[in-house]
Amino acid sequence: MMYNVIEVRYAMAQSEKELTYKSFMNREYAFKHSPFEKEFEFYDCVKSGDTERVKQLMTPLASGGTGTLSENPIQNLKYHFTVTVALITRFCVEGGMEMETAYTLSDLYILKADKCSRAEEIHALHREAILDFTKQMSRIAKGTVYSKPVIMAMDYIYDHLHSKISEEDIAEYAALSPSYLSRLFHSEVGVTICTYIAVKRVETAQNMLKYSDYTPLDIGNYLAFNSHSHFISTFKRYTGMTPNEFRKKYYRSNWSADKKDRTKKTK
Repeated sequence: MMYNVIEVRYAMAQSEKELTYKSFMNREYAFKHSPFEKEFEFYDCVKSGDTERVKQLMTPLASGGTGTLSENPIQNLKYHFTVTVALITRFCVEGGMEMETAYTLSDLYILKADKCSRAEEIHALHREAILDFTKQMSRIAKGTVYSKPVIMAMDYIYDHLHSKISEEDIAEYAALSPSYLSRLFHSEVGVTICTYIAVKRVETAQNMLKYSDYTPLDIGNYLAFNSHSHFISTFKRYTGMTPNEFRKKYYRSNWSADKKDRTKKTK
């Protein structure tokens, strides 16, 4: 439906009225949003992997001038959590984190937050997510700088983890012959392309097992393993556990233990 000129002007006037009212209330109650410089420093420290400084700058969700996104306290925390994780994700990608890793972590943490029903759970998950991203960026900062063809090969792999990947397709994307790219990749990364693909699929599977409710069968299918038995054997080769054993250790039991710990602290 097309808005006529009067409707558009009315909508603009209403928006202006609401903005003026909110600005007045903020001034009246001495409410200010967090200083941009401090906020930028926090995200920049996450990007650079400075864990100690991040701990100093980290503030609780929805505190100190962050604004109200929902009248429901729990929903308000979830909205702020989502905003924080989204910004961290973009800073980390800019800082060199693999795009697939960054967005997978982001999605899984937000899904986990969506299941929280208490403020304590969301605050604990907020701290966990921030430190997880920061520590990963710290490891990246200590890593190796790769050549453009190798980075292109990695990007192609990240974008196609959910489908069949051939070295020929990767080489075509990087504009090199398969044999040359294979040698270059191995010399810079230290593993073959096939091994790298398997490792990245297992890493993605680990995150999904930790932070989602997808079954191991669904995860194996999503990540394009040839069969469920192939997924289990590959996962065990790199982690020493089956997917089910990994989930029980890092998702079910840990999440229950976290709840018990937080319950004790609130008593």
